[in-house]
Amino acid sequence: MRIVFFVNSIDTEKAVYTTTRLGMAAHGAGHEVWYVGAEDLTTLPDSTVVARASRVPDRRFRSLEKFLDAVQEAERGTLEMETLDVFMLRNDPADELDRTWAQHVGIDFGQVLADRGVIVLNDPDGLQRAANKMYVQMLPEVVRPRTVITRDLTAVQNFMENEEADIILKPLRGSGGDRVFLVRRDDAANLNQIFDAVARTGYVIAQQYLDAAAEGDIRLFLMNGRPLEVDGCYAAFRRLHTGGDVRHNMSVGGKAEKVQLSEATLAVAEAVRPKLIEDGMFLVGLDIAGDHILEVNVFSPGGLGSCEAIYGVDFATAIIDAMQAKCGMVASYDGTFRNAQIAVL
Repeated sequence: MRIVFFVNSIDTEKAVYTTTRLGMAAHGAGHEVWYVGAEDLTTLPDSTVVARASRVPDRRFRSLEKFLDAVQEAERGTLEMETLDVFMLRNDPADELDRTWAQHVGIDFGQVLADRGVIVLNDPDGLQRAANKMYVQMLPEVVRPRTVITRDLTAVQNFMENEEADIILKPLRGSGGDRVFLVRRDDAANLNQIFDAVARTGYVIAQQYLDAAAEGDIRLFLMNGRPLEVDGCYAAFRRLHTGGDVRHNMSVGGKAEKVQLSEATLAVAEAVRPKLIEDGMFLVGLDIAGDHILEVNVFSPGGLGSCEAIYGVDFATAIIDAMQAKCGMVASYDGTFRNAQIAVL
């Protein structure tokens, strides 16, 4: 299998990223692995798509750090993208606030490559629909918190008054727990100031605060629409916040621990499965509190390393094996299926 991992920038990738773990697993399984950054793509006059790409050297690596060093130090060469089997979109548009041109370039080129027979994961058309946190509003009402999305402070004030409880404020576009605030009923006087801080980046989400979130939320990986499970272990962990911080994100100091998935948690995953299947979402990270979903992470969901460390299970290889299986399906059926269908088979 010939696979490209498309990232924000090759030079800014980190060894702890899930993408590095997936890349090393693919390389270790004998696949030809390349990295391409958002600035590296070109369409030639004959419509051929090429990239200035970094190929993983043909040698063994003892650690994720040495693997990534080799990727970043490798001489960049020209890669004809239509010769790929898989183009995996692992860039995070929320990390491109200073390079707005880069936010959706993976989707744009991914759509072209999918039309030319390359398997693109996650499906670029589906990613376009899921490009911000409003995607949660497309899920069944029973599994999502009550929410208002607005730039009108009065609408947020009315929402908080009607809730008669604490609420969460966060940006419509963003990741990693940036600008996420808990507004308590007895601190409503500061709502204006908090709203202004969040609204600087665009639209604001005002959301019901879930009491279950006080015990942490659960990051659960889904693959092909179903919970990722290897050797009887689910790729999931509970994220606990530290100190008085309401955010559970690992990037802001959250702590991961083992979790036993309840029937309620699995029911949430089952409730969102039809939408993920429809949109061709191959690999997704769900953030769940109690019997409600907080976010659907479809762009480069992270935390796979935490899962593997906690349970001692190799989830990354299972993901790579699933990609290889899709290549076999494409060869057998020769153009029968759309990319969105292949992505979740």
